[in-house]
Amino acid sequence: MKYNQSQAMQPAQESKRSGNDTAAAVAKTAADSKPNNAYKIVIDPGHGGNDPGAGGVSGKEEKEYTLALSQEVYELLQQEPMFEPYMTRDGDTFMELDDRAKYGNDLDADAFLSIHGNTYTDSSITGTESYYYSDNSRLLANTIHKELVEATGFTDRGVKKEAWRVLTQSEKPAILMEVGFLTNKEEEAKMLDPASRSRVAQAIVEGLKQYFQETGGQ
Repeated sequence: MKYNQSQAMQPAQESKRSGNDTAAAVAKTAADSKPNNAYKIVIDPGHGGNDPGAGGVSGKEEKEYTLALSQEVYELLQQEPMFEPYMTRDGDTFMELDDRAKYGNDLDADAFLSIHGNTYTDSSITGTESYYYSDNSRLLANTIHKELVEATGFTDRGVKKEAWRVLTQSEKPAILMEVGFLTNKEEEAKMLDPASRSRVAQAIVEGLKQYFQETGGQ
């Protein structure tokens, strides 16, 4: 779909990082008061900078949606003592795919969440789908996907195994979420609605809480 093989499986050929040159410089860190035993969560807003991602029906770009949703997830996680959230970008900047995964690995993060909006040539196609690669990521994908589908009300397109580069390079549980199709007029309108976006952010956090309560991060 939107995150095609040439983007996800190989380093970007033309896009270069803008702004600061290191992953640490573009990351947003949790408050210093977070307990040392909090679960580190890396939130990866898809695309950014000169990589706009999918173009929506309204003309809005995917990179704007993924950043707005990721920021809401980050802010919600900050309010949860059990989590210590980080972001791969907190502005309109681009980070190479390998660097996104490396950032999470260097942090020894407990989970890596890449957030996206989907696209397809047929504007009637709709739905929410989630991806994982490693077997240790399947439960995380299933748990959050269930909450996402309930929050969006979109067609359940399922949880799938795929070798997206940010997933194959991650050493800890990692998933990629395609919340909905920006190329479908009705679905895009819901995705861009602030109230709906907040419900989706809350669903992602709820899924994370369920996952870590059940597994203890193991």
